[in-house]
Amino acid sequence: MKVLVTGAAGFIGAATAQALLSRGDTVVGLDNLNAYYDVSLKRARLALLEGQPNFQFIKCDLKDRADMEEVFAVHKPERVVHLAAQAGVRYGLENPHSYVDSNLTGFLHILEGCRQHDIAHLVYASSSSVYGGNTNMPFSVHDNVDHPLSLYAATKKANELLAHSYSHLYGLPTTGLRFFTVYGPWGRPDMSLFLFTRRILAGEPIEVFNYGQHARDFTYIDDIVEGVVRTLDRIAQPDPAWSGDDPDPGTSNAPYRLYNIGNNRPVELMDLIATLETALGRKAEKVMAPLQPGDVPRTCADIDALVADIGFQPKTPIEDGVQRFVAWYKGYYGIA
Repeated sequence: MKVLVTGAAGFIGAATAQALLSRGDTVVGLDNLNAYYDVSLKRARLALLEGQPNFQFIKCDLKDRADMEEVFAVHKPERVVHLAAQAGVRYGLENPHSYVDSNLTGFLHILEGCRQHDIAHLVYASSSSVYGGNTNMPFSVHDNVDHPLSLYAATKKANELLAHSYSHLYGLPTTGLRFFTVYGPWGRPDMSLFLFTRRILAGEPIEVFNYGQHARDFTYIDDIVEGVVRTLDRIAQPDPAWSGDDPDPGTSNAPYRLYNIGNNRPVELMDLIATLETALGRKAEKVMAPLQPGDVPRTCADIDALVADIGFQPKTPIEDGVQRFVAWYKGYYGIA
């Protein structure tokens, strides 16, 4: 089938596009190649896709309504995997308008394109950050998530609400995936594993926020991509058991679904650092720092719904995933 993948030069987007191409799908990849982080890394990911016969790249910004309308009208995708967004929690303190432009206005353009062109299924990236002030673990899609702690989280919750309105009004099947701390080769430079690796190899100290009292449900990229592709193949359906008297936030009487996609095995931050030190063969100089604005101390995904519906089973231990990331990092940056 023909799939539009937004954020195709991004970490998850490039890996998802490659998985779809490998199984014979046609992929239209869209990205604006913005400078939020190293553009050369985005171009390097894109270079792995370009030249493949069933791939076409379009440089386009989600917020540009006319350009987005043209993408859908000209390329006529059958399904959409929407992974493009303004990412990052702390960046929202500096540049809030970029989150509204990409994550709200841009998402509306995706929804309208899907509606106008009878897209069979929209799968879009939400985030574990929507759980915000929740402290009940593991985080469940059946929980209320009305207390975001960052603008990024608020825009992702808004995406879920917008998607539901389109599922209800127009019968558009939508599935939101709440990603939990994705890592691995070709990862994002603003994420902790990448930052720690760069600093340790450079002999620089690393900042350990919340004085090391963090835990994250680190999920390896290959496991994430398998879940995304399987979800794309399972078109969202109305839940016949849904009731407005006791509404389940994760389902609906419209063709709408929300899933956590994570490893379901949280890793303590200090354990991650120790694992990375082993993989690098070097010790880190640690500078302890307080919890940062917008951060949550712990995350853990309840993935029961995704396991039941698509057979999702993450299988990459943190030790293996970190070792693979380190091998990629050294190879990519030419470090002996």
